Amino acid sequence: MEDMATQELEALQYIRYEAHEAIGYITLNRPEKRNALSSELVSELKQAFEFAENDPACKVVVLRAEGPAFCAGADLAYIQELQSFGYTDNLADSTHLMQLFHQIYTLKKVVIAQVQGHALAGGCGLATLCDFSFAVPEAKFGYTEVKIGFLPAIVSVFLLRKIGEARTKQLLLTGDVISAEKAAAFNLINEIVPADQLAEHVYRFARRLCVENSGQSMEITKEMIGRIPELPLEESLRYAARLNAEARGSEDCRRGIEAFLSKEKITWN
Repeated sequence: MEDMATQELEALQYIRYEAHEAIGYITLNRPEKRNALSSELVSELKQAFEFAENDPACKVVVLRAEGPAFCAGADLAYIQELQSFGYTDNLADSTHLMQLFHQIYTLKKVVIAQVQGHALAGGCGLATLCDFSFAVPEAKFGYTEVKIGFLPAIVSVFLLRKIGEARTKQLLLTGDVISAEKAAAFNLINEIVPADQLAEHVYRFARRLCVENSGQSMEITKEMIGRIPELPLEESLRYAARLNAEARGSEDCRRGIEAFLSKEKITWN
């Protein structure tokens, strides 16, 4: 099964996957089209994220891109193709993208976006729904769908959770393209890093997570953060208490507490 998955990854046309030092790198590799989204590219991203989630050589995932743009949104040829779609085809296509966004948001492993250039529309969605996003000062961000009579529908579900209603309205109803500085102020991205330092900064951050943190704890914490907002108060507290109790009985917790009591520094990977 693993050999088959590896062969499928090697056959990918628009995506590269590789793992080094417990970091799984998923690279958008369509620079001549500014890494624009198409149905095929979305399919390949889904394959790559599924592989990374199950890859024992990967503890943390980095999403990055080749070329001057991170992702320019939907491909023009793809947009033209959509003109011939009926409702059923459009729903299937929308569901395809929704599945990718949900997959990234709920992935068992931490996902870090390394944004070396502009991230617009669906590309902005990719960059900002990752667990962490680091961008160069020159990068521009925006959900420009309303300017062409389209809707930023799927990403709105995640943005409302991440940045709240007021800022989501400001971004989605205006369709404005904003600077990396403003994106950071809006909490769309975590940090702005000079272009010549971005790759090293992301690498060091990813390695810190790999070495200093329990993979199991990060996985459960990410799941917890995703679920709690949708639960009523009392139910969320019971859910949190259950996770707390289960974590105490885990092997990782035993190792961590033993190292803490012995005043020894634990290295997880």
